[in-house]
Order: sequence, then structure tokens, then C-alpha cells
Amino acid sequence: MSKKSKGLGAGKKLKQRRSKFRWNNKWYTKRALRLKQKSDPLEGACQAKAIVLEKRQIEAKQPNSAMRKAVKCQLTKNGRQITAFVPGYNAIKFIDEHDEVIVESIGGIMGKAKGDIPGVRWKVSKVNDQSLNALVKGRIEKGRK
Repeated sequence: MSKKSKGLGAGKKLKQRRSKFRWNNKWYTKRALRLKQKSDPLEGACQAKAIVLEKRQIEAKQPNSAMRKAVKCQLTKNGRQITAFVPGYNAIKFIDEHDEVIVESIGGIMGKAKGDIPGVRWKVSKVNDQSLNALVKGRIEKGRK
């Protein structure tokens, strides 16, 4: 036997019940309380500017054994520090300390890390307003800022 109200005057009760039990849905709760914007260093934006603090290498997770190239950078909008992956063969050579980079989400499931790079949720897309992909492929040369 269902415990839901039935009948002509049950609309208000059903509406109240639905709004009460919606909080059991984690997607609704995250959206209603704006938890992503509060915890996300990019504050809900898809891209952000950052200044490179240091270059580093991160060891890939098992079963791979590679040193993934990454940069530790500080966001200009709020001063928070993040680690961003540098995609592309020898792409790390085009990035120096104190360069201005644009970071974006790496595209992992539910905004988390992707692949074998532990704890890294962002990647570098531009260096000093020039596309990192174009620099790696040799289409343009790195400019000074």
C-alpha cells in the first residue's frame, strides 16, 4: 500500500512531500546549495588566468610508469594555488616561471582527475595569450609578455 496522498485535494501535500524528499538527491543538493561554486577554485568558470610558480613532474598511477609534466600556478582572480597538467610532447619547454597561463578543466568524470594523473583536475591551454597546441606544433613562436 502506498503512503502517498490521493484524491482531489492532495496536490498541496504531494508538492510539499516532493520538495522535502528532493534533498535526498545529491545532484539537487549540490545545485541548490551551490556547493560546486563554493569549493571550485575557478568559482564555476570554465577557464581562468594564472601565474606559473614552478614546473613539476608527477608520477603516473599504476600500471603506468611515466613522469607527467605539470605546473603549479596561482590564480589571479582569487590567489588560490592549483596544479595544472601540460599536454603535448615537449610542451613544458614553452612554459617558464612567471608566465601567464590559461587553465581549463581536464574533463574528468564529475569534475575530478582524469586518466593516470593523480589529483590534477586542470590543464594548460594557453601561454601568454598564445595557444599551447600551436606552439607545440610549431605554427607560432613564443612571444614575450
